[in-house]
Amino acid sequence: MAADRNAQIDYARPIRRILIGGTVFVLVALFVLWRIDSPRVERMRAALIDRVVPGFDWAMAPITKGAELIEGFQSYARLAEQNQELRRELRQMKAWKEAALQLEQENAKLLDLNNVRLDPSLTYVTGVVMADSGSPFRQSVLLNVGARDGILDGWATTDGLGLVGRVSGVGKTTARVILLTDSNSRLPVTIQPSGQRAVLSGDNSSAPVLDFVEDPALVRPGDRVISSGDGGVFPAGLLVGHLALGRDQRLRVRLAAEYDRLEFLRVLRSHANERISDPGALVIPGPVGPPPIPAPAAGTDGDPGNG
Repeated sequence: MAADRNAQIDYARPIRRILIGGTVFVLVALFVLWRIDSPRVERMRAALIDRVVPGFDWAMAPITKGAELIEGFQSYARLAEQNQELRRELRQMKAWKEAALQLEQENAKLLDLNNVRLDPSLTYVTGVVMADSGSPFRQSVLLNVGARDGILDGWATTDGLGLVGRVSGVGKTTARVILLTDSNSRLPVTIQPSGQRAVLSGDNSSAPVLDFVEDPALVRPGDRVISSGDGGVFPAGLLVGHLALGRDQRLRVRLAAEYDRLEFLRVLRSHANERISDPGALVIPGPVGPPPIPAPAAGTDGDPGNG
């Protein structure tokens, strides 16, 4: 076995040397042939190229496919980079879109505040809603306006659509607003077109209850509910909402204000009511009969001392 293996090695070495020598000779001959500057050799080179090169397409195919594969990988890398760049731009566009939507909503709110029709004698201060109470038993929000802006307790607040509540607690730079939905809220209202008067009572739900309706037979779901101005707390004629019949068959009011999106509130400066210093004078009648005749002044004809 060892002798056969040595014999194969002895035969392989000469053959390898012959192949290497022949290859070197052919390459040297081609180099010399390509370096000779002669018209006849030039024609020979052209003929050799025309005959040999077209037949080497099969040999160039792997190289060509390899080059295409490399170019494909480079193109894929460029596409991956472009994809990442587009993803970053898409995230930025989404952020800009959210910002644009928020600005659009704020703009719509401000436009609603500007377009709402109020009593020309009422002036107002617009505040931004900072926070809510977050309690199921208390419905209120906090505004960024307060005593420095002239805000007083009891003033009514509206958004761009309807009445929201009243100021209950004023600090130097903030004010607490009790919403109409709060269980402590009571508001005298008028139902149109029947003109029936009632009291809107908050019950911590989105549709407060309508109590003490003068004649329930004269009102219908969908009727307009506005503030009546009774009691002098709220100005009259402010839109509250529309009448609806609840699942418990009680009359309720679908509020016009968007309580789920309170961003800006308008605080109405109510005019001071007339102060009554003597409430007894309103119920105690005065003397009945013609007013007394005043006595003539001294020195006139009616004075007995001048007779």
